[in-house]
Amino acid sequence: MKKIFYLLLVFLGIGITANAQHNPDDLISSDNWNIIGTVDFRTPKETEMYAIFGSEIKKHENKPFELEGYIVPIKDGMQQTKFMLATLPINQCFYCGKDGIPIMVMVEMAKPIKFTYQTVKIKGNLKLFTGNSMDNPPITLTNSVLVN
Repeated sequence: MKKIFYLLLVFLGIGITANAQHNPDDLISSDNWNIIGTVDFRTPKETEMYAIFGSEIKKHENKPFELEGYIVPIKDGMQQTKFMLATLPINQCFYCGKDGIPIMVMVEMAKPIKFTYQTVKIKGNLKLFTGNSMDNPPITLTNSVLVN
């Protein structure tokens, strides 16, 4: 995936939000998103970024974890099996996180789900990636299912 999803997010942010207005009512907030938000990053080189996972998120690693959010596709199509889940809709992606970096989680579904602009609730196993986040997303929900 090498940097592709980061470039996708940048292009989505530039292309879609140029005329978009941020609507704070659309923001999804929950205790689990707050846990995701505790992840920090260190960037030793321009081509390297590593997630720093605190004890709060580590205690959920390899366990079922539930998040409600908006689908941000990484491939075309109405049926999605692998996508990013964000706290804001795709048309507000630029505003998803702090300092322009969206708070997003990679989702790998057990079965495809239909793309929607509405929120979805997903439950999967929380996986943390300690390698270079420029190559892979630092947080993934694997073997996920639709809850709502």
